Amino acid sequence: MPSTPEESSGWVDRSCARTRSWVDEAIRRVVADANRSADTHLHVFPMPPEWGIDLYLKDESVHPTGSLKHRLARSLFLYGLANGWITENTPLVEASSGSTAVSEAYFARLIGLDFITVVPRSTSPEKIALIERYGGKCHFVDVPAKMYSEAERLAAEVRGHYLDQFTYAERATDWRGNNNIAESIFEQLGMERHPVPEWIVVGAGTGGTSATIGRYLRYRRHYTRLAVVDPENSAFFPGWVTDAPDYATGMPSRIEGIGRPRMEPSFVPSVIDLMIPVPDAASIAAMRHLNDVTGLCTGGSTGTNLWGVWQLIARMLREGRRGSVVTLICDGGERYWHSYYDDAWMAEKGLNLAPYTATLERFLAAGEWAPPAP
Repeated sequence: MPSTPEESSGWVDRSCARTRSWVDEAIRRVVADANRSADTHLHVFPMPPEWGIDLYLKDESVHPTGSLKHRLARSLFLYGLANGWITENTPLVEASSGSTAVSEAYFARLIGLDFITVVPRSTSPEKIALIERYGGKCHFVDVPAKMYSEAERLAAEVRGHYLDQFTYAERATDWRGNNNIAESIFEQLGMERHPVPEWIVVGAGTGGTSATIGRYLRYRRHYTRLAVVDPENSAFFPGWVTDAPDYATGMPSRIEGIGRPRMEPSFVPSVIDLMIPVPDAASIAAMRHLNDVTGLCTGGSTGTNLWGVWQLIARMLREGRRGSVVTLICDGGERYWHSYYDDAWMAEKGLNLAPYTATLERFLAAGEWAPPAP
């Protein structure tokens, strides 16, 4: 017989004071991590003054885990905790090409949970070492496209939560503000001569960053346009051009952190004004050129951003437009000593940087944009 009025009414009370207390403390730790972290720098690239164009590089490599993915990981953890998906004894599982997993391993350790990531065997050894330094475990697959199904299988096997960055990235971050990356950019530009940029240029891995920025631009009614750059083998550019949400190449990107073999659920094509395909050699040439000019040592995805930036600035020059352009430093170059900064690796991959480097040097010297033929 029911012993209480609630039981007589058929109520099901799933509340647990201990569980809520643990979740409260976990959220406090994650938010406190953000509270004690300074905002990321907005560097000024030295441009020819007569052009009247300013280029800013938002340096996401200075996050505690060294990349733009620190923001995403924080959002995914808060989303999972607030939804009740992550509790005191929940193993966490992810599918990642590296940087997201580094940041997620950091947050898992922060709240005392086990973390396993499924990564391609080609992931840089520097990233693997960082994941393991934060207490994460790597589960390798030989075919990158199999990351998703293997992560789902593994999460079910350990009775854990699949963080699934490729689905939840576009919804875990509050695109209206709340210190997201778009709001941060506009606040930092407030005292500049062109505080509302002509273009913001980003790459897409999950699509979460482009979705957040694109929505924010519309919400705040800025005239700024959003350009997304895409490396070789990625499905995003051809899927965007053909309006095919199920477009897939089945091929991995050589530019870690961006480009995907399929159109990801978190990629929102409708908020993007322009997409620019970028050759891998151009990405790496632009990355190295940035290091030569400024001393900033970055990863390959930053180079992809910059190759797109230079094309847009060339267009502004042709049209006689002045203004500003903003892009991101996605992560630091120390993660890529054995790849993008290794000439032997470049030769093995058949990547010739010389014509792309010459294009960049000629453009900044004379304002002539004449890239090599595809």
